[in-house]
Amino acid sequence: MIISTRPDIRNVAIIAHVDHGKTTLVDFLLRQAGTFKEHQALTDRVMDSNDLEKERGITILSKNASVTWNGIKINIVDTPGHSDFGGEVERVLSLVDGVLLLVDAAEGPLPQTRFVLKKALELKLKPIVVINKIDRQDARAHEVLDEIYELFLTLGNDEDPDQLDFPVIYAIARQGIAKMSLEEESDSLTPIFETIIKTIPGPKFDADGGFQMSVAALDWSDYVGRISIGRIHRGTVKMGDSLTLIQQDGTTQTQRISKLYTYEGLLKVETPEASAGDIVAIAGFEEVLIGSTLADSKNPEPLQFISIEEPTIAMNFIVNNSPFAGREGKFVTTPKLRERLFKELRTNVSLRVRDTELPDVFSVSARGELQLAILIETMRREGFEFSVSKPIVLMKKDENGDTLEPIEHVVVDVTEKHIGTVIELLGKRKGEMTSMVAVGDSVRAEFYVPARGLIGFRTEFLTLTRGEGIIHHTFFGYAPFKGAIAQRSKGALVAMETGQTTAYALESSQERGVLFIGPGIEVYEGMVVGENSRDQDLIVNPTKAKQLTNMRSSSSDGIVKLDTPRLMSLEQCLEFIADDELLEITPLNIRIRKKILNADERIKAKKKAALQAQL
Repeated sequence: MIISTRPDIRNVAIIAHVDHGKTTLVDFLLRQAGTFKEHQALTDRVMDSNDLEKERGITILSKNASVTWNGIKINIVDTPGHSDFGGEVERVLSLVDGVLLLVDAAEGPLPQTRFVLKKALELKLKPIVVINKIDRQDARAHEVLDEIYELFLTLGNDEDPDQLDFPVIYAIARQGIAKMSLEEESDSLTPIFETIIKTIPGPKFDADGGFQMSVAALDWSDYVGRISIGRIHRGTVKMGDSLTLIQQDGTTQTQRISKLYTYEGLLKVETPEASAGDIVAIAGFEEVLIGSTLADSKNPEPLQFISIEEPTIAMNFIVNNSPFAGREGKFVTTPKLRERLFKELRTNVSLRVRDTELPDVFSVSARGELQLAILIETMRREGFEFSVSKPIVLMKKDENGDTLEPIEHVVVDVTEKHIGTVIELLGKRKGEMTSMVAVGDSVRAEFYVPARGLIGFRTEFLTLTRGEGIIHHTFFGYAPFKGAIAQRSKGALVAMETGQTTAYALESSQERGVLFIGPGIEVYEGMVVGENSRDQDLIVNPTKAKQLTNMRSSSSDGIVKLDTPRLMSLEQCLEFIADDELLEITPLNIRIRKKILNADERIKAKKKAALQAQL
């Protein structure tokens, strides 16, 4: 075996915690490398092409781009920063030889920083640390650098001390400025380009072997069909070559390449030939899956499958059977719902979908609530109508048969006056505090909390801290079951009749709790219209109209004063719903409802369940 190196290419991924500035940095790297023409209109966060990414300000799917600097092509991979999309990070790191680790100069390393850095060091990727947002008033670059060194010492491999020898760059990504020291003057990102070329090694490959490529991502084109994206590990490939697709289960299929692309800037550009080290997109294989290998058909050898951490949370997707079913959705049947969910598996490696004993119920497992919320929001925008159940945490057994549950590493930043209440709240959810330090004007505390203890916690946390608190968490590992955790502390206001809400009826209902809807909204029996101020459900009639008489009142009893209803986002609804409730999803509305709509039948079912529990 002869190992060769491509000196004309650098493959690098940008990794960081959510909102530390990855996509903004990529914007300016592309601009300063001359990727855009003078007449092109430039938009902020150009790599976030998905509508949901633009709306939420987060990266959901990894993206590829390339720039050329001093004759060397730099392939850049922008990765998600939220822990729920860690599966995207895990697979795309196989494309690169080094990483730019971006850390906020004020916030410092956070849970997802640890997660992505751990994966990068395990793959022996060369790191470059970029401390971003040094222009913030609360920036503490020197302290953050010390925290980064501590993180590297914790995660690093004792057998590879070179991992601690990383260059440090200070940046203001939104201004397109980078420098090697805080005192240095700079007006460009040149130090980053030069450090990438100097520090990140060129791709290494076996010069004697045949073609090999592991599929790390999938794309779709209406013209050429499914497109396989990956880095060529070995050999050369040309347009029209015959390649063998090797699936994870060992099955093979041989076909010809219909299109071969490389990346130039943000675009896929057709190329007649590509070789080891290039990141390419290949069309012609309709049955390809993420993790499959494309290899030389004369001597097909599979590459090691990219291992992805298993899901930790699940929920049921159910065909909508509410009284309003079929009114607003375009796709409402069981076959359509099943087809769409299993289609998602083709591109989402960290998702699991399985059939259940009931034909119209499908179990979907993911890495977190946000990942499930993104799938739900995507489907409702496509015209699907369905219901989902309360998320549940997936347990597993160890070799002794003991139950293990997923544990999350939680970091909270709150003011000093709120930290005591947060500690008490997480303590009730079986959380264990590991550290507490002052960071600027706030207090940062770290906990290990069962994943089930965080379901419904974020909304309560934001209410408690008056919206000023910041919470981040990522999967830590499995630990023995911690015992029962108290669920939602308040009951629901449940409609007793179908009809249109009236201000008159809602005025009396709001005295019992907090309303989720206003007047003039169609509701049905069993639909949740608000949160009760007590711990039990309360049946209300939000459709009752005031009876008219021929007597006039001397007072102004016709004036109705309603509080502003609490309008909840999809994620807040997922956190709110209880075990006996469902979330009805349509393209136009999100409704919380009881699984059993009739109040008498709910009482009977509750008594029956209590009796069975005693037996």
